[in-house]
Amino acid sequence: MDRTIVITGGGAGIGRATALHFHGLGWRVAVLDVDRDALEEMSDILPAERCLTVACDVGRESQVKRAFARISGWLGDMPLTCLVNNAGIADPYCGPLEKLELDDWQRWIDASMTAAFLCTREALPLLRRAEGACVVNISSTRSLMSEPETFAYAAAKGGLDALTHALAVSLGPAVRVNSILPGWIETGSWQKAAERREPRQSAADRQQHPAGRVGRPEDVAGAIEWLVGAGFVTGQRIVVDGGMTVRMIYVE
Repeated sequence: MDRTIVITGGGAGIGRATALHFHGLGWRVAVLDVDRDALEEMSDILPAERCLTVACDVGRESQVKRAFARISGWLGDMPLTCLVNNAGIADPYCGPLEKLELDDWQRWIDASMTAAFLCTREALPLLRRAEGACVVNISSTRSLMSEPETFAYAAAKGGLDALTHALAVSLGPAVRVNSILPGWIETGSWQKAAERREPRQSAADRQQHPAGRVGRPEDVAGAIEWLVGAGFVTGQRIVVDGGMTVRMIYVE
């Protein structure tokens, strides 16, 4: 039976790499993104018979409902095997706390945590049709450690990790739910054409990682594939950071 994956924020970066990775495995792929230009590029890359692209702000309930109604129609009686809640605001920096407006705080929360709640809720009837269905939430190592002035981003990702284990307990055994915590992932070459750039890292950048290099979106896509097949793993946080968060760094 054909397997299908839905990827939010699938027009660029980790989402784009994941869409192409699973398409290469023979899966049907549905890509949600707020960026219509990025979606158009994905439509040009992937064959229409095995790919659906939907413009959607996944932090807005009405748009998520419409998007999943369209996905349901596209699937027909087929199940949804995997939902990847990848969408979020990429830039973690929000400035000094005393200048952070509530509306801006809410944008970070909605883009990651609220979006994952909305998409998982709407996807659930489709996921329950499948055997071994799963949800993978893309969190961040900033849910474990912080840099200055990243309050809203860290809170959104930390909340997403908590939502992950709450969903795993509530939706199992029919649906497994895990989160992946990427570290430094270089996405420059995985952007839409107008924003694409070649990655440049110094030796010091690479040396921060015991694995010897900065991460690639393909690393996260591979971890998602592993979680799809890891039938006894649920409610977990999988760190994909080349070992960066376990290396002690001394101030000179």
